[in-house]
Amino acid sequence: MTKTKPFSISKQVVWESYRRVKANQGTAGVDGQSIRDFEVNLKDNLYKIWNRMSSGCYFPPPVRTVDIPKSDGRSRRLGIPAVSDRVAQMVVKMYLEPTVEPMFHRDSYGYISGRSALDAVGTVRKRCWWYDWVIDLDIQGFFDTIDHRLMLHAVRKHTNSRWMLLYIERWLKAPAQLEDGSLIEREQGRPQEGVISPLLANIFLRHVFDEWMRVEHPSSLFARYADDAMVHCRSQTEAEQLLMAISNRLQECRLTMHPDKSRLADLHPEPLSHLHWLFRTQALLPVDAIRCEQQDHR
Repeated sequence: MTKTKPFSISKQVVWESYRRVKANQGTAGVDGQSIRDFEVNLKDNLYKIWNRMSSGCYFPPPVRTVDIPKSDGRSRRLGIPAVSDRVAQMVVKMYLEPTVEPMFHRDSYGYISGRSALDAVGTVRKRCWWYDWVIDLDIQGFFDTIDHRLMLHAVRKHTNSRWMLLYIERWLKAPAQLEDGSLIEREQGRPQEGVISPLLANIFLRHVFDEWMRVEHPSSLFARYADDAMVHCRSQTEAEQLLMAISNRLQECRLTMHPDKSRLADLHPEPLSHLHWLFRTQALLPVDAIRCEQQDHR
């Protein structure tokens, strides 16, 4: 007699998850296993993922971290999940994403199927004809500082699936493994490079920012791409008041507005750079085009 698994997860979804992970490629995680290595025993590896996830006993391995130097002399820490864990994350993403994407705000553009950075740029461009002032918003260390309790609270608004909530919580708490092999327990944040991370980020920011703006400031237009946003205002006074309100809202949700990258801008005197484009009240040019224009006039 076959024992029934506590969670019903389709083997076909596991297979499709593997196909998507393979298409995205990526490097090996803490176990050193590449996608090619994973495929040597593909059937057994996929069965293990399905069996453990269906049984409630799947535990993600630590996330391999790599420090990448930045141009300013600092470094950015990348988190690289194991191939098998990327497949497991994709399973949850395939179940959860179709139910939440239709709820995302029409002016949220990052990591959403059918939307792109160029769509965000096009929206901002049109609104720059109507509004002279903008708030250029950047959340400092967003993926590194997400509060786990608040994240799970947001996810529960969209699903009551025990197995999805179980594994999302385990992924949030999965430790990071440094290059020297030492482990760091994760009390907040989530690696940006995880398969499930962009979806979780959009769910979180839907409640932290998008819905808050819709309810509290319904006349203020914005375009958000992941943790960057442009909010349009008609005057400096309106922009200053709204900037303070947004800063307070982020603090309520355990987030911080970036002190250097976030700013108010009057688009009349000079253009504003956002998503690698420069905005004026009546013009839009790529950043590189502006640089070429400036060089031509020297």
